[in-house]
Amino acid sequence: MDSRMSAWIWGLLLLLGLIWGGSFFFARIAVQHIPPLTLVFLRLLLAGLALHIYIAGRFDIYSTLKARWREFLILGLINNALPHALIFFGQTRIGAGLAAILNATTPIWTVLIANYLTSDEKLSSAKIAGCLVGLAGTIVLVGPGLSASGQAPFWALLLPVLAAISYGFAATYGKRFKDVPAPVTAAGQLTASSLITLPLSLLADRPWTLSLPPLDILLAVLALALVSTAFAYILYFRIMAAAGATNASLVTLLVPPSAILLGVLFLGERLAVGEFAGMALIGFGLVILDGRAYRLLVKAA
Repeated sequence: MDSRMSAWIWGLLLLLGLIWGGSFFFARIAVQHIPPLTLVFLRLLLAGLALHIYIAGRFDIYSTLKARWREFLILGLINNALPHALIFFGQTRIGAGLAAILNATTPIWTVLIANYLTSDEKLSSAKIAGCLVGLAGTIVLVGPGLSASGQAPFWALLLPVLAAISYGFAATYGKRFKDVPAPVTAAGQLTASSLITLPLSLLADRPWTLSLPPLDILLAVLALALVSTAFAYILYFRIMAAAGATNASLVTLLVPPSAILLGVLFLGERLAVGEFAGMALIGFGLVILDGRAYRLLVKAA
């Protein structure tokens, strides 16, 4: 294990997994009263404002936003607006835990997309094995939705997977922001995606006609935006700076369990045996994709 992964970093990683798992939990609560597109807009707007306050004009942020606004619009679309909307629409019919498990396929799609769109991230034996195992887990999860007896409709199961694919494209596209400070990239994409989702929310939901949600829904929206988005970005960048991108990516393994735990404790959700099997396969695929466990097995053989 990397020596930089101290107990303190592991603690931050566990906290981030809980926070990002909480995003599915808070969304599941809020989407029952707030239409998905309006919820996406509120999440992105509040999180973007919070990050602008945190940055407070540092890192030459406004010059960067002005010079690269087109790139931020594209990143905001495929990394925020589109995947968040897909997940929230899916969560109108499926629970937080299942949505988190399906969205955990993001690294698998990222590897496949990067193989075709980049010259320096080609498929290796470990990546191929991890993708196959992870895709098998996705099929186990989505398969029941193809039949009339499935507990959740197929479209609701498919939307978090499509969101994961969108995140995969975003991860590849985001490589062009290597020269931009990470907090600026986060604030820039959230600002751009807020502008994208505002007219969609106004046209589709006419939010001025909606009744004021109860206090617990408003608190869920604030937690989703300020804790599970703005604070989570800051925490993620701190882990990445201290332990590297590979170690930071291990949070992907921690998000579904935390979402499942919160769903079971507070929403009364339950997963079927097949859904646990799918989660196990996806988790095993991500461990293989991480590469370190795979290399140890190859050396042992």
